[in-house]
Amino acid sequence: MRTETDLSRISLIIITLNEENNLSRCLESARGVGEVIVVDSMSTDGTLRIAGEYGARVFTREFVSNADQKNWAMDQATLEWVLILDADEYLSDALREEIADRIMSARENGFWLYRRNEFLGRVVKHCGWDRDRVLRLFRRGRGRYPERAVHERFELDGKAGRLRERLDHIPYRDLDDYIERMKSYSRRGALELHRKGRGRFPGMVLRPSARFLRMYILQLGFLDGSVGLTLCSLAAISVFFKYAWLRELSLRGLEEDR
Repeated sequence: MRTETDLSRISLIIITLNEENNLSRCLESARGVGEVIVVDSMSTDGTLRIAGEYGARVFTREFVSNADQKNWAMDQATLEWVLILDADEYLSDALREEIADRIMSARENGFWLYRRNEFLGRVVKHCGWDRDRVLRLFRRGRGRYPERAVHERFELDGKAGRLRERLDHIPYRDLDDYIERMKSYSRRGALELHRKGRGRFPGMVLRPSARFLRMYILQLGFLDGSVGLTLCSLAAISVFFKYAWLRELSLRGLEEDR
C-alpha cells in the first residue's frame, strides 16, 4: 500500500463559495497532496478558516465564471500534476491509491474520473448519472478550460486515460439546495444560449419532456425508485426554467432594439 507522500507531486485546486459544510471532508480525503490551492469567491461563512486549518494557499478573487476561476487557479499551481475537485467531491482510499499508482509511470497527460453521485441520501445508479465523468487530473500546463457560462469542460493537450475507482460526489444537500442551484444554473444556461443566438422555441416546449423521458425511461431512472422520479422531474423543470430565462433575455433584447 502506498503512503501519503506518493501524492506529493499533485497540486490540488478547489474553487469555493460558502463551502464550510463540505470543505473539510474534501480536504481530508485528499491528504498528502503536495500543495492545496483554494480560490474563494468572497465566502461569508467559515470556508476560509477551514482552508487555512488545512494549510491551503488561499486566494480571494471575484467570480466571473467557473472556467475563468479554474484557469486562474491553475496558473498558481507549481507541481507536476493538477487535481481539481469541487468542495462537494471527495476521494475514497481506493481512488487515492489508484491516483498515486497511475501518476508514477503515466504516459497519459490526464485522466478521466467517473463519479459516484448521491442524491437525497441514496447513490443514483441510473438516470445517466452512472455515466458521469470529469477530466480533473492532468499534467500542469497541458490544457485549459474554454470560457463558458455553465458546464465548463477541460480541453486536454494529449492523451487521456481513465481511472477505475470512482470519485464520490454529493452535489446537493437537500431539495432546497437543489432548487437554489437550479435557479443559478438555469440562468447561466440561458445566458449561454442567448450568446449563441438560440431561440426559445421549440426548446421550451420540447426539451423539458425530452429530458425527462431520456433520463427516466431510456437511462432507466425508474429503477432508482422515488429518488429517480424526483431527480428526473427536477431535471426537466430545470430545462424549462432555462428556456423561460432565455425568453426573458430575448424580450429584453427586443426592447433595447426599439
